[in-house]
Amino acid sequence: MHVNKQLQKEGIQIIETLDTLTINSVAKTVAKKLVVAFPTLNLSETDLFIRLSRLHMYVAKLPADLSSAKYDSKNCSIYFGENVDLSHIDTCVIHECLHALQEVRNENNELINLGFYDFTKSNTNGMALNEASVQLMSSYALKKKIDIVKYFDITIPTISPAYYPLECTLVNELTYITGNYSLFYSTLYSNNMFKEKIIQLTDTSFYNTFLKNLNKLMHYEDLLNIETSYMANIESKKNFSKIDFKISQLRNKIQNLFLDTQNLILKSYFDKKFNSISTLIQIEDYRKKLYNFKDLIGYTDNYSFYNDYYVSKMSDLEIKRNEIENHNLNINSELLLTNTKISLFSRLWHSIAKLWTNSKNTLQKTSY
Repeated sequence: MHVNKQLQKEGIQIIETLDTLTINSVAKTVAKKLVVAFPTLNLSETDLFIRLSRLHMYVAKLPADLSSAKYDSKNCSIYFGENVDLSHIDTCVIHECLHALQEVRNENNELINLGFYDFTKSNTNGMALNEASVQLMSSYALKKKIDIVKYFDITIPTISPAYYPLECTLVNELTYITGNYSLFYSTLYSNNMFKEKIIQLTDTSFYNTFLKNLNKLMHYEDLLNIETSYMANIESKKNFSKIDFKISQLRNKIQNLFLDTQNLILKSYFDKKFNSISTLIQIEDYRKKLYNFKDLIGYTDNYSFYNDYYVSKMSDLEIKRNEIENHNLNINSELLLTNTKISLFSRLWHSIAKLWTNSKNTLQKTSY
């Protein structure tokens, strides 16, 4: 009874319960795709199948603000929208299955972790990161290709154009720095590997700010969806103008927050990495990494931060290169001078030794 009331509150209406054959088919397909897509995570297809096949699965009417599927941790159930084709597994299906696999519960069977989302804390800082990382994994599992799309006048490259595209783009920029392994490992096993990697490469302040910004971004998008829904049912011109103004403000907030967060990623990582450069090889590696970052970013018609930052860092690199070359030149000069002194000393010592030997031989001959 409690579960039914909760579903009604969330606007979910069960149409039918999926039969065992269909549930097993979904579990088998998802398990296989995850094992193939993420070989370094050492997943067991059998274990994944068993865990997923034990879930309750339903076809249901879902509210408009939800995606095509929803996992409910309270009753370990997945609700699929009426239009979901379970014979052709989509990212939304894998996404909700991954949520089920993420669960970490305590001895009282209480949910304490869902990937980056820590339920033992009052804040929700890890929620948006978790949704984006799960969506990236779902897209990888289906071998999605990069698509160039435009949201809120921001052009972005993404493998998830339909779900959390802005959040996925920002998280993908971080995986360029850390590699995919730590993100996917922490996503699936609900640990701190990715967090520790990011903090090591930037700092704690950046990581906390990134989490907050990602949550704000998702919150603004939710508010925008609500206002857009209101607008569709508005008849009064006065109310229409008010909502239109709110929508315009939210769009600007989303755009600015995305670009500010992207710029923060760029500066936090590449500023710190620049300070650690000490060799000419590291200079070239840095230049390539910063240059290739351009392929990951979102941009607007008047966005110039990346280009300005790149030009500035190239100038700084040239100064750094001269410092290293001059330092090496001084070391080589000192080494040459030292070797010259050693050579002169060696020759002098050899002459003295030879003279001493000759003198000794003369004395020996005289004593005879």
